[in-house]
Amino acid sequence: MGDVPDPRAARGGRRPGRPVPREEVGVSARAGRLTYAVLAVFTVVSLFPLVWTAIAASSGSGRLARTPPPFWFGGELWKNLSIAWTDADLGLALVNTTIVAGTVAAGTVLFSTLAGFAFAKLRFGGRNLLLLLVVGTMAVPPQLSVVPLFMLVAEVSWTDRLQAVVLPGLVSGFGVFFMRQYLVRALPTELIEAARVDGAGGLRVVWHVVFPVARPAMAVLAMLTFVMAWNDFFWPIIALTQSNPTVQVALTSLGRGYIPDQSVVMAGALLGTLPLLLVFVVFGRQIVGGIMQGAVKG
Repeated sequence: MGDVPDPRAARGGRRPGRPVPREEVGVSARAGRLTYAVLAVFTVVSLFPLVWTAIAASSGSGRLARTPPPFWFGGELWKNLSIAWTDADLGLALVNTTIVAGTVAAGTVLFSTLAGFAFAKLRFGGRNLLLLLVVGTMAVPPQLSVVPLFMLVAEVSWTDRLQAVVLPGLVSGFGVFFMRQYLVRALPTELIEAARVDGAGGLRVVWHVVFPVARPAMAVLAMLTFVMAWNDFFWPIIALTQSNPTVQVALTSLGRGYIPDQSVVMAGALLGTLPLLLVFVVFGRQIVGGIMQGAVKG
């Protein structure tokens, strides 16, 4: 009862036959001062662009032109935010971007999970070849598909409409491969066979077996896809105009002119970034918890 056999003895980590004291069992290592110092440095470096954006947004153009530049907040934040909100029509842009990013994230998670489950656990002809083609799409630059995609969008009269931005992003090769790799190890085949023995059909297996097991990976994929769709600029600037913009398209109007006001541009960028920060604050703990849960299950 006092000592527990050491599993590291067989691997040479401890002398065979030597017990592990009970006080060492289940005790996790504590981070030292150097670890906290390194983490603090990385935190400061990571937050500096956001802090500088807020400082620039709260300053006037004359204050930003000084040498050295200001390193503390000014008193024109609300003025610049108001100008950016009005000039770029950021209210409409934020609504459009939320619709686009939310729909793209939901569609990518749903279709990628279904396809990942098929590649991971179902047996059908040409499975490896199809998976290779899906992975190969990640190596194709998006610029190559712009011309045919725009021709298709123009053919169905979807230019300057949100569906032109939503539909091309509803599934991705990365999402399918990501979910496939997760389900290969996290979803036991015996669990699927047991559900089928109990009379569950394909939809019930997916809903009651696959989705609960895949929930941690689905949360991570949803977050990554939402951020990518929110920050996407290349295709929206081609498919949309300033009359029906996303955030990234709307922000381009703030940089126009002979001498653009950089403080207003930074204010618009700050407004476009705040929703993402809110999403991380609200859902960050659930996503990290899901990752840890999936790691333990795997």
